[in-house]
Amino acid sequence: MKFFVTFIFLLVFGLLTNAQSQNLKSFIPKGYGLLDSASGDLNKDGIKDLILILKNNLEESFPDTTRPLLILHGTKTKGYVLVAKNAHVVLCKNCGGIYGDPYERVVVKNNFFSVEHYGGSNWRWTRIITFKYDMISRQYVLHRDAGISFHTSNPDKTINMTTGDKNFDKLPFVKFTNQE
Repeated sequence: MKFFVTFIFLLVFGLLTNAQSQNLKSFIPKGYGLLDSASGDLNKDGIKDLILILKNNLEESFPDTTRPLLILHGTKTKGYVLVAKNAHVVLCKNCGGIYGDPYERVVVKNNFFSVEHYGGSNWRWTRIITFKYDMISRQYVLHRDAGISFHTSNPDKTINMTTGDKNFDKLPFVKFTNQE
């Protein structure tokens, strides 16, 4: 249902033509739906690109399933082409601990996009994984993987966390795993 509502929203506000919405459906495999999406000019070519985050339709019964993230570049013919896919960026529905589903949102700004998570129990945590489009190598690379942790009894005392900093601006998006 959310998939349908997202397409209607994009069509109404002129962000997608009917041909584009038909094109997008072809990127979503059978058994999956749209969890979230964001748009922006990621590769700086003057054409809107899309980030699609998918969810398995059986996620309610199997909450540990992966959530593929697709990067689609817009084309001059008003369609899209899949340029990269990774099933290890967006944490699973069951990965947030007692807090529940950790997925918060995806944000696109300039040639960067970030996937934001929040989870935990008494110890809460955030994790923001950011990728950038490298204009020289013409690929997406890990830019930052960081967040904070705090205990609910003292939320003003936070601990900064950074994961995989040796890979920043080097690790290709397609090789990223959230286990870094």
